[in-house]
Amino acid sequence: MAEKVATGATLLWEPLPVELMNAVFVERGRVQEALDSDVAATAWLRAIAGRLGADAAIKVEQLDEDTVRPVAGDLRALRDALRRLAAEVTEDPRPPDTTPGLTRPEAIATLNASARAWTELVWPVDGRPAGVFRGSGTAAECALRLIAHQAVELFAGPDCARLRPCLAPNCALFFVKNHARREWCSPACGNRVRVARHYRRHQEAQQK
Repeated sequence: MAEKVATGATLLWEPLPVELMNAVFVERGRVQEALDSDVAATAWLRAIAGRLGADAAIKVEQLDEDTVRPVAGDLRALRDALRRLAAEVTEDPRPPDTTPGLTRPEAIATLNASARAWTELVWPVDGRPAGVFRGSGTAAECALRLIAHQAVELFAGPDCARLRPCLAPNCALFFVKNHARREWCSPACGNRVRVARHYRRHQEAQQK
């Protein structure tokens, strides 16, 4: 189910790298930037913090504006790099909406520079063993590295072949096609496509 962040971004419960790609969206026909300030970047990270915690032990209260501010620019750069790589791998026909001059080598370099995380075994005395992501720095820096690390796994793994651009009218989002019949990022986009098709058929019928 889609969920709106305070900044306007839509969370689709996709893999976190895809959620970051989707921090660019279209509203009223115009491309909007969901990470355009330190406050917005903080709100976005806090919105996905619960999904970071299971892998990196990051708590939402650790992601305050002072902590996020130093990495906000890196978060936007990673988002742009992921969108550039996703556009290439999906043969996205939509025009680039961020950093149109960004090359694939530049995008790869940005991703790799951010993906400095590793997995450690954690085995509590009274619990089960588990792998936990680690990274040096603040909670915000660890969050950035975890998302980048997962992005490497996304592009190098089986989900890469299932990554799709949503080609509904006025949509800039990506999604992972996890069902054979899924064609759009959300039911709302599917409804827009059906409305557009109905309108087009109605117009064609009137012209005959």
